Amino acid sequence: MKVKTTNIEDTKKLAEIFAECLSPAGAFVSLFGDIGAGKTAFARCVFKALGVKEKITSPSFVILNEYKGAKFPIYHFDLYRLENEGLETIKEELREYSRAGVLTCVEWADFGAGELPYNRLNIKVSYNEDFDDTRFYEFEPVGAEYEEFVQKLAQKARGKGLLI
Repeated sequence: MKVKTTNIEDTKKLAEIFAECLSPAGAFVSLFGDIGAGKTAFARCVFKALGVKEKITSPSFVILNEYKGAKFPIYHFDLYRLENEGLETIKEELREYSRAGVLTCVEWADFGAGELPYNRLNIKVSYNEDFDDTRFYEFEPVGAEYEEFVQKLAQKARGKGLLI
């Protein structure tokens, strides 16, 4: 499923729909995209929609940010600065934070290699070659439980005019 946003307000709408579709079981979300594509902006909007009140920052230099006080615990990873050896040091955390009842978002998931859980939602974020505010979000379910989630998300996004 592919969604197009043309400004931050559309991104907020998409994030609100995403948050609304999440079940109490939470989710494991892998985010892919170039620098500046909008991975962190989307994650930030989702976290706000889930009720995070504190300042939401990119975990680029700290690898992991944790947020409490939302619908459920949120774990926000950024694997960009990790090499193979660095990934070894956090793969236990990736497994630990892929449990039910939490939302785990992993930016630069392509650096996670084989450490990502089989059941997850992949989101590829890209931008328009004109470098305007247009963003494209491709949602790919990996595992049956995320297929239903993506169908529900598509239906609601279509209703808001965001679906391509």
